Amino acid sequence: MSLPPGLETVGAACAHVLLTPEPQAKLMAARAVARAWRLGRLRHGFEAAMPDMPARPDAPMLLPPNRMPKRGRMGSERARIAMLHALAHIEFVAIDLAFDLIGRFGGEFPPDFTDEWMRVGADEAMHFALIDRRLRQMGSHYGALPAHDGLWEAARETAGDALARLAIVPMVLEARALDITPATVTRFEDVGDMASGRILRRIVTDEIRHVAAGTNWFNWATNRRGLTAPAHYQMLVKRHFRGSLKPPFNDSARRQAGLTEEFYAALAS
Repeated sequence: MSLPPGLETVGAACAHVLLTPEPQAKLMAARAVARAWRLGRLRHGFEAAMPDMPARPDAPMLLPPNRMPKRGRMGSERARIAMLHALAHIEFVAIDLAFDLIGRFGGEFPPDFTDEWMRVGADEAMHFALIDRRLRQMGSHYGALPAHDGLWEAARETAGDALARLAIVPMVLEARALDITPATVTRFEDVGDMASGRILRRIVTDEIRHVAAGTNWFNWATNRRGLTAPAHYQMLVKRHFRGSLKPPFNDSARRQAGLTEEFYAALAS
Protein backbone atom coordinates (compact mmCIF):
# COMPACT_ATOMS: atom_id res chain seq x y z
CA MET A 1 0.00 0.00 0.00
CA SER A 2 1.30 3.45 -0.93
CA LEU A 3 0.52 6.68 0.87
CA PRO A 4 -2.11 9.10 -0.47
CA PRO A 5 -0.70 12.01 -2.49
CA GLY A 6 0.28 15.07 -0.49
CA LEU A 7 1.50 13.31 2.65
CA GLU A 8 4.99 14.75 2.84
CA THR A 9 5.70 15.04 6.57
CA VAL A 10 5.91 12.58 9.43
CA GLY A 11 3.15 14.40 11.31
CA ALA A 12 0.70 14.32 8.40
CA ALA A 13 1.46 10.64 7.76
CA CYS A 14 0.87 9.76 11.42
CA ALA A 15 -2.45 11.64 11.41
CA HIS A 16 -3.41 9.61 8.32
CA VAL A 17 -2.94 6.38 10.29
CA LEU A 18 -5.12 7.63 13.14
CA LEU A 19 -7.85 8.83 10.79
CA THR A 20 -8.05 5.48 8.98
CA PRO A 21 -10.91 3.58 10.67
CA GLU A 22 -11.08 0.10 9.17
CA PRO A 23 -8.70 -2.44 10.70
CA GLN A 24 -7.11 -3.80 7.52
CA ALA A 25 -6.78 -0.31 6.05
CA LYS A 26 -5.19 0.96 9.28
CA LEU A 27 -2.81 -2.00 9.28
CA MET A 28 -1.73 -1.22 5.72
CA ALA A 29 -1.48 2.51 6.43
CA ALA A 30 0.78 1.87 9.43
CA ARG A 31 3.06 -0.33 7.36
CA ALA A 32 3.14 2.17 4.49
CA VAL A 33 4.01 5.10 6.78
CA ALA A 34 6.78 3.16 8.52
CA ARG A 35 8.18 2.10 5.15
CA ALA A 36 8.00 5.63 3.72
CA TRP A 37 9.93 6.98 6.71
CA ARG A 38 12.52 4.21 6.45
CA LEU A 39 13.04 5.00 2.75
CA GLY A 40 13.46 8.74 3.40
CA ARG A 41 10.20 9.75 1.73
CA LEU A 42 8.83 11.77 4.67
CA ARG A 43 10.19 15.06 5.97
CA HIS A 44 10.82 15.26 9.74
CA GLY A 45 8.05 17.83 10.18
CA PHE A 46 5.17 18.01 12.63
CA GLU A 47 2.92 20.83 11.49
CA ALA A 48 -0.15 18.59 11.14
CA ALA A 49 -2.57 18.55 14.07
CA MET A 50 -3.20 15.14 15.62
CA PRO A 51 -6.85 14.18 16.18
CA ASP A 52 -8.17 14.05 19.74
CA MET A 53 -9.72 10.68 18.95
CA PRO A 54 -8.76 8.18 16.24
CA ALA A 55 -11.33 7.12 13.70
CA ARG A 56 -12.92 3.84 14.79
CA PRO A 57 -14.55 1.08 12.72
CA ASP A 58 -18.24 0.22 13.05
CA ALA A 59 -17.23 -2.89 15.00
CA PRO A 60 -16.32 -3.77 17.66
CA MET A 61 -18.95 -2.07 19.80
CA LEU A 62 -17.13 -0.08 22.49
CA LEU A 63 -18.47 -0.50 26.02
CA PRO A 64 -17.40 0.93 29.38
CA PRO A 65 -14.94 -1.46 31.06
CA ASN A 66 -17.45 -2.35 33.78
CA ARG A 67 -20.00 -3.49 31.17
CA MET A 68 -17.69 -5.91 29.37
CA PRO A 69 -18.99 -9.52 29.42
CA LYS A 70 -16.99 -12.04 31.45
CA ARG A 71 -14.77 -14.35 29.40
CA GLY A 72 -15.28 -17.60 31.29
CA ARG A 73 -12.85 -20.47 31.71
CA MET A 74 -9.92 -20.80 29.29
CA GLY A 75 -10.77 -24.45 28.67
CA SER A 76 -13.56 -23.46 26.29
CA GLU A 77 -12.87 -22.21 22.78
CA ARG A 78 -15.37 -19.42 23.38
CA ALA A 79 -13.29 -18.10 26.30
CA ARG A 80 -10.06 -18.33 24.31
CA ILE A 81 -11.65 -16.40 21.44
CA ALA A 82 -12.81 -13.74 23.91
CA MET A 83 -9.29 -13.43 25.32
CA LEU A 84 -7.72 -13.21 21.87
CA HIS A 85 -10.31 -10.64 20.80
CA ALA A 86 -9.43 -8.49 23.82
CA LEU A 87 -5.73 -8.78 22.93
CA ALA A 88 -6.44 -7.93 19.29
CA HIS A 89 -8.20 -4.75 20.43
CA ILE A 90 -5.21 -3.81 22.59
CA GLU A 91 -2.91 -4.21 19.59
CA PHE A 92 -5.31 -2.28 17.33
CA VAL A 93 -5.31 0.69 19.73
CA ALA A 94 -1.55 0.31 20.19
CA ILE A 95 -1.09 1.12 16.48
CA ASP A 96 -2.76 4.49 17.08
CA LEU A 97 -0.83 5.04 20.31
CA ALA A 98 2.52 4.58 18.56
CA PHE A 99 1.74 6.90 15.66
CA ASP A 100 0.08 9.48 17.91
CA LEU A 101 3.23 9.52 20.05
CA ILE A 102 5.33 10.29 16.97
CA GLY A 103 2.97 12.82 15.41
CA ARG A 104 2.19 14.64 18.66
CA PHE A 105 5.63 14.71 20.28
CA GLY A 106 8.20 13.82 17.62
CA GLY A 107 9.23 17.45 17.16
CA GLU A 108 10.54 17.49 20.75
CA PHE A 109 13.00 14.69 20.01
CA PRO A 110 15.75 13.93 17.48
CA PRO A 111 14.95 11.83 14.38
CA ASP A 112 16.14 8.67 16.17
CA PHE A 113 12.95 8.90 18.25
CA THR A 114 10.85 8.71 15.09
CA ASP A 115 13.00 5.81 13.84
CA GLU A 116 12.34 3.79 16.97
CA TRP A 117 8.63 4.48 17.32
CA MET A 118 8.00 3.80 13.63
CA ARG A 119 9.43 0.33 14.28
CA VAL A 120 7.15 0.01 17.31
CA GLY A 121 4.12 1.05 15.24
CA ALA A 122 4.98 -1.53 12.58
CA ASP A 123 5.33 -4.15 15.33
CA GLU A 124 1.90 -3.31 16.72
CA ALA A 125 0.39 -3.65 13.25
CA MET A 126 2.04 -7.05 12.87
CA HIS A 127 0.80 -8.15 16.30
CA PHE A 128 -2.75 -7.18 15.37
CA ALA A 129 -2.49 -9.09 12.09
CA LEU A 130 -1.23 -12.23 13.84
CA ILE A 131 -4.02 -12.26 16.42
CA ASP A 132 -6.75 -11.43 13.91
CA ARG A 133 -5.53 -14.26 11.68
CA ARG A 134 -5.65 -16.63 14.67
CA LEU A 135 -9.20 -15.49 15.45
CA ARG A 136 -10.20 -16.25 11.87
CA GLN A 137 -8.64 -19.70 12.12
CA MET A 138 -10.92 -20.24 15.13
CA GLY A 139 -14.02 -19.09 13.26
CA SER A 140 -14.16 -15.53 14.57
CA HIS A 141 -12.63 -12.15 13.71
CA TYR A 142 -11.80 -8.76 15.21
CA GLY A 143 -15.05 -6.89 15.71
CA ALA A 144 -17.14 -9.96 16.47
CA LEU A 145 -17.19 -9.14 20.20
CA PRO A 146 -17.42 -5.88 22.17
CA ALA A 147 -14.33 -4.08 23.44
CA HIS A 148 -13.56 -1.07 25.64
CA ASP A 149 -11.54 2.06 24.94
CA GLY A 150 -9.72 2.40 28.24
CA LEU A 151 -6.31 2.44 26.56
CA TRP A 152 -7.12 5.57 24.59
CA GLU A 153 -8.12 7.28 27.84
CA ALA A 154 -4.42 7.16 28.75
CA ALA A 155 -3.61 8.98 25.50
CA ARG A 156 -6.17 11.68 26.23
CA GLU A 157 -4.87 12.09 29.77
CA THR A 158 -1.29 12.61 28.57
CA ALA A 159 -1.91 14.54 25.34
CA GLY A 160 -0.10 17.64 26.61
CA ASP A 161 3.12 16.13 27.98
CA ALA A 162 5.58 13.85 26.18
CA LEU A 163 7.11 12.65 29.43
CA ALA A 164 3.70 11.79 30.85
CA ARG A 165 2.85 9.84 27.68
CA LEU A 166 6.09 7.85 27.89
CA ALA A 167 5.60 7.21 31.60
CA ILE A 168 2.02 5.97 31.29
CA VAL A 169 1.82 4.14 27.96
CA PRO A 170 5.07 2.17 27.52
CA MET A 171 6.33 2.34 31.12
CA VAL A 172 3.05 1.45 32.88
CA LEU A 173 0.61 -0.11 30.41
CA GLU A 174 3.05 -2.01 28.19
CA ALA A 175 5.16 -2.93 31.20
CA ARG A 176 2.04 -4.46 32.73
CA ALA A 177 1.81 -6.70 29.67
CA LEU A 178 5.28 -8.00 30.53
CA ASP A 179 3.91 -8.98 33.95
CA ILE A 180 0.76 -10.79 32.88
CA THR A 181 1.38 -12.19 29.37
CA PRO A 182 3.61 -15.13 30.44
CA ALA A 183 0.78 -16.45 32.63
CA THR A 184 -1.66 -15.97 29.74
CA VAL A 185 0.66 -17.98 27.48
CA THR A 186 0.65 -20.78 30.05
CA ARG A 187 -3.15 -20.76 30.23
CA PHE A 188 -3.42 -21.21 26.46
CA GLU A 189 -0.75 -23.91 26.34
CA ASP A 190 -2.23 -25.79 29.31
CA VAL A 191 -5.39 -26.41 27.29
CA GLY A 192 -3.43 -27.39 24.17
CA ASP A 193 -3.70 -24.12 22.23
CA MET A 194 -0.05 -23.98 21.27
CA ALA A 195 -0.69 -21.80 18.21
CA SER A 196 -2.07 -18.95 20.31
CA GLY A 197 0.71 -19.44 22.85
CA ARG A 198 3.38 -19.03 20.14
CA ILE A 199 1.83 -15.76 18.99
CA LEU A 200 1.79 -14.37 22.52
CA ARG A 201 5.39 -15.45 23.14
CA ARG A 202 6.40 -13.51 20.03
CA ILE A 203 4.47 -10.47 21.19
CA VAL A 204 5.92 -10.39 24.72
CA THR A 205 9.45 -10.52 23.28
CA ASP A 206 8.67 -7.47 21.15
CA GLU A 207 7.03 -5.70 24.09
CA ILE A 208 10.32 -5.79 26.00
CA ARG A 209 11.78 -3.65 23.19
CA HIS A 210 8.78 -1.32 23.33
CA VAL A 211 9.11 -0.78 27.08
CA ALA A 212 12.83 -0.24 26.54
CA ALA A 213 12.09 2.42 23.93
CA GLY A 214 9.82 4.24 26.35
CA THR A 215 12.29 3.99 29.22
CA ASN A 216 15.30 5.05 27.16
CA TRP A 217 13.59 8.13 25.73
CA PHE A 218 12.13 9.00 29.13
CA ASN A 219 15.65 8.89 30.56
CA TRP A 220 16.96 10.97 27.64
CA ALA A 221 14.32 13.67 28.11
CA THR A 222 14.55 13.85 31.91
CA ASN A 223 18.34 14.08 31.69
CA ARG A 224 18.10 17.02 29.28
CA ARG A 225 15.73 18.78 31.69
CA GLY A 226 17.88 18.10 34.75
CA LEU A 227 15.26 15.82 36.32
CA THR A 228 15.77 12.62 38.28
CA ALA A 229 14.11 9.97 36.11
CA PRO A 230 12.65 7.61 38.77
CA ALA A 231 11.31 10.44 40.94
CA HIS A 232 9.75 12.23 37.96
CA TYR A 233 8.23 8.96 36.74
CA GLN A 234 6.61 8.38 40.12
CA MET A 235 5.19 11.90 40.17
CA LEU A 236 3.73 11.49 36.68
CA VAL A 237 2.19 8.10 37.44
CA LYS A 238 0.52 9.48 40.57
CA ARG A 239 -0.81 12.43 38.58
CA HIS A 240 -1.94 10.74 35.37
CA PHE A 241 -2.59 7.04 36.04
CA ARG A 242 -5.97 6.25 37.53
CA GLY A 243 -5.20 2.70 38.59
CA SER A 244 -2.48 1.27 40.77
CA LEU A 245 0.68 -0.70 40.06
CA LYS A 246 -0.08 -4.16 41.37
CA PRO A 247 2.48 -6.91 41.92
CA PRO A 248 3.61 -9.48 41.04
CA PHE A 249 5.98 -7.78 38.61
CA ASN A 250 8.05 -9.51 35.96
CA ASP A 251 11.20 -7.91 37.33
CA SER A 252 13.48 -9.81 34.94
CA ALA A 253 11.68 -8.64 31.78
CA ARG A 254 11.37 -5.13 33.17
CA ARG A 255 15.11 -5.01 33.87
CA GLN A 256 15.80 -6.16 30.30
CA ALA A 257 13.83 -3.10 29.22
CA GLY A 258 15.78 -0.81 31.56
CA LEU A 259 12.73 -0.30 33.79
CA THR A 260 14.39 -1.11 37.10
CA GLU A 261 12.70 -1.41 40.48
CA GLU A 262 13.78 2.08 41.52
CA PHE A 263 11.09 3.37 39.14
CA TYR A 264 8.10 1.35 40.26
CA ALA A 265 8.71 -0.37 43.62
CA ALA A 266 7.63 2.68 45.62
CA LEU A 267 4.33 2.79 43.69
CA ALA A 268 3.36 -0.85 44.26
CA SER A 269 0.11 -1.42 46.13
